[in-house]
Amino acid sequence: MGSLPSPSRPTTPPPSPEQNYSGHQVYASFCLKESGPRSNISNWIECYTPSNNTWTHISYIPYITENHILKGFSMVSLGDSIYVIGGRLCHKERASGKCDEFVDVDDEVLSLVLRYNVQSNEWSKCATLVVPRYDFACVVCDNKIYVAGGKSNLVIARGISSAEVYDPTLDEWTSLRNMKTLRYKCVGVTWQGKIYVVGGFADRADSDGLVWFTERSSAEVFDTQAGKWDFVAGMWQLDVPPNQIVEVDNRLFSSGDCLKVWKGHIEAYDGNLNMWNEVDGSTHREDWGPIQRHYLTIAPIGTHLYFLAGYRIAGEYSQTVSMVHMFDTTATSDAWRSFEPMVEDGEKELCSHCCVVQVL
Repeated sequence: MGSLPSPSRPTTPPPSPEQNYSGHQVYASFCLKESGPRSNISNWIECYTPSNNTWTHISYIPYITENHILKGFSMVSLGDSIYVIGGRLCHKERASGKCDEFVDVDDEVLSLVLRYNVQSNEWSKCATLVVPRYDFACVVCDNKIYVAGGKSNLVIARGISSAEVYDPTLDEWTSLRNMKTLRYKCVGVTWQGKIYVVGGFADRADSDGLVWFTERSSAEVFDTQAGKWDFVAGMWQLDVPPNQIVEVDNRLFSSGDCLKVWKGHIEAYDGNLNMWNEVDGSTHREDWGPIQRHYLTIAPIGTHLYFLAGYRIAGEYSQTVSMVHMFDTTATSDAWRSFEPMVEDGEKELCSHCCVVQVL
């Protein structure tokens, strides 16, 4: 295994008192980007603490086949626990004709569900998904976990329409009504009491079920009370799936798509006009010379958006610069703040979007 972040490394300056969200912690999963097939590779969990700008290595994800990596899974928080759900199991193989480059080779789609209690530092297995899946939408609503779409095998090109809900008190997954489309690489967000499954690659059959056509730039909304899906045309406006959509103070925010995770600004969704608009004062450009951003994930905390970013430093030895940028959604000026970065050996990659836990 290559180098990991130091167990706990504080950096300065820390956030100011009004930005000190005491008890909030951000968890994200990583793996090494370049690992040989003989390396003891695995996914690990890191924790970022906004109150003092500290990164901490927490744990490796257990129950994963040795020398394999889990990707395409979802990681969400519920109470004092983190749930790792589904995903595709893959291993690294040397790229053809390239002695120092490795590619992911898929092995299996999992229905595995794991729970990590941040208070007790313990992992446990939960009831498995009804349908194994990866690259799916996953949200928390009313203390339950909802998943929808994704792919259930490694052969068929189209996604799936199935959805299910997890009740942690019963440790049980229950199938829901199918979406109107087959959809994968979609993102999920809870907004105004409903579950939105946005973007991705979506297909739907005609009324005879014979001809398939693509539903571009669309979304589906699940009403948990009525138990039904509604189709929303044009909600995402791009053919490329969104990278991440988060909710803050009853507003939806996005910063990019799967191909360009950062557009240079933040956009907010206008539900009345069904369109995304650039947020005033959200332009944030960087010119760091010979470095390149290779991952970005957003953690909504209070009225702030924390952008956890990783940059690759070009050179003989691979290094990652981990840096956090914070945007105040309520500020009228000077809304951005960046914290001191941390330089780590080895090039790591993000395996799933982060989640926030509030430890009381």
